[in-house]
Amino acid sequence: MTQTVEPGPDTAGTAPGKAQGWLDDLESALRERDVARAAELFATESYWRDLVSFTWNITTMEGRDQVADMLTARLEATDPSGFALSEPEDEVDGVTTAWFTFETGVGRGRGLVRLVDEDGPRAWTFLTTMYELKGHEEPQRDRRPKGAEHGANKHRRTWLESRQQSVESLGSTSQPYVLVVGGGQGGIALGARLRQLGVPSLVIDKHPRPGDQWRSRYKSLCLHDPVWYDHLPYLKFPDNWPVFAPKDKIADWLESYTRVMEVPYWSSTRAVSASYSPEQGEWTVEVEREGKPLTLRPKQLVLATGMSGKPNVPDLPGMDVFKGDQHHSSAHPGPDAYAGKRCVVIGSNNSAFDICGALWENDADVTMVQRSSTHIVRSDSLMDIGLGDLYSERALAAGVTTEKADLVFASLPYRIMHEFQIPLYQQMAERDKDFYDRLERSGFEHDWGEDGSGLFMKYLRRGSGYYIDVGAADLVANGDVTLVKGQVDHLTEHSVVLADGTELEADLVVYATGYGSMNGWAADLISQEVADRVGKVWGLGSDTAKDPGPWEGEQRNMWKPTRQEGLWFHGGNLHQSRHYSLYLALQLKARHEGIPTDVYGLAEVHHLC
Repeated sequence: MTQTVEPGPDTAGTAPGKAQGWLDDLESALRERDVARAAELFATESYWRDLVSFTWNITTMEGRDQVADMLTARLEATDPSGFALSEPEDEVDGVTTAWFTFETGVGRGRGLVRLVDEDGPRAWTFLTTMYELKGHEEPQRDRRPKGAEHGANKHRRTWLESRQQSVESLGSTSQPYVLVVGGGQGGIALGARLRQLGVPSLVIDKHPRPGDQWRSRYKSLCLHDPVWYDHLPYLKFPDNWPVFAPKDKIADWLESYTRVMEVPYWSSTRAVSASYSPEQGEWTVEVEREGKPLTLRPKQLVLATGMSGKPNVPDLPGMDVFKGDQHHSSAHPGPDAYAGKRCVVIGSNNSAFDICGALWENDADVTMVQRSSTHIVRSDSLMDIGLGDLYSERALAAGVTTEKADLVFASLPYRIMHEFQIPLYQQMAERDKDFYDRLERSGFEHDWGEDGSGLFMKYLRRGSGYYIDVGAADLVANGDVTLVKGQVDHLTEHSVVLADGTELEADLVVYATGYGSMNGWAADLISQEVADRVGKVWGLGSDTAKDPGPWEGEQRNMWKPTRQEGLWFHGGNLHQSRHYSLYLALQLKARHEGIPTDVYGLAEVHHLC
């Protein structure tokens, strides 16, 4: 959801050789271990974002001093070389953009640099990413496995027999090196990556089938992100896949993907407890598989239990006496049982709007309780203005593949990302002015984010506070769904009572009240001590609502080492699950192979939850 600064095909480079010359100067300084000279190649305002390749971390260095500090700590061990353009550079509005490849002592990488003129070319943004480890390349293309075993062999085992033996031995005669708790899209994507890298791993999930996380949600749920944004690793959705996939179609895709990619996956398996032994360097994880207890001893534990974490269910006076139905939005079954009923939905973000819309369509009397302002963006405008340059048929026609789009997206440092977002949302506000005028007249409290940067920055900062409108906002704007504003004070036997005394009669109360930090799962599974050691998961430290400072510059604790040895967090939307699963898998593979992984910039803990 950002505007790329990459030019179109008609803006051919006006400064040939500038980027390669800069890369040559950088490589020369790095080869000679001249940190000061390397740092001087960066602009006064500059950002180096590294995904694993230099830092064995996901971190951003801001300014020359931080670049110099990282290189002082990591240059010798990283031993970078071979910086070369992978396609012609381009210049637009004084910014030269170039794709490049490089190597380190243990891996190979790709990157993107944006150069500005500051007494010569200087890097404004610099992205470096590792995509494979030397000697541990994935078996793809010309390295793909043969599959069939030719020749005569009295001890031949078929693919099925080998697969069955591997499945049966896991957890009994062999232990997974990585245990992934949570088998939604995040856990499945990571499981596929780890299998391709040859890391003994196991994904476990409490549901009976892969995809049940989606099947169990309210029946009207569809993806609000478009298909081009949502591919899984290795297997893209077919060309006829719908733009916005219904939840049960996604569920079936995840189930088939798990089988086709041979992800080691245990369904109907619940993690009961976990503890870590620093002396042994391993976890003891007690699980129940189809009701039977079992102990697993992985070296690495990944919580892929959902970026949103645990449901926030309010503790309100009167909840125990309310005689109707009440549940969190994550447990909402759908509208079928509530035709003609009085339904109160507490909240005004994505789930609240989806549920209100479905209830209204099923002839319920629906009231939305808005407790704080919400940002709404219309789906068509978001797809065109916000995503169209990177994730669309238009982007593909211009040569922007999913993989290239992911790197363009990753190359914009979080510190300045809002500057690229603000003009996009200004365009959306102008395009949909009539809609926003109607919404305002209805009394709905709308915002564009604290700095006008809109939906995606809200998502990165707090993971809440927005709605991608696919129609339900019109119901509020038109008055079909009743809107009331205020805080809930208590419930009675048959109503919801707000702080100002407003009483809303109700047969159903849905708490669309969001989720807590993912470290709440760590507290439940491991201990509160470990959850506090790790600290808050998600957010950037932007010092905006629900994202307290200080500035941290990356998503807290996601896809990278934490303050608890051997504990990792993985998740996010389908795009993030796809893209960042690669970097998490490479970090885990390196540890499995005994490759030194000295972490630079392990984040401090500023907030516990």
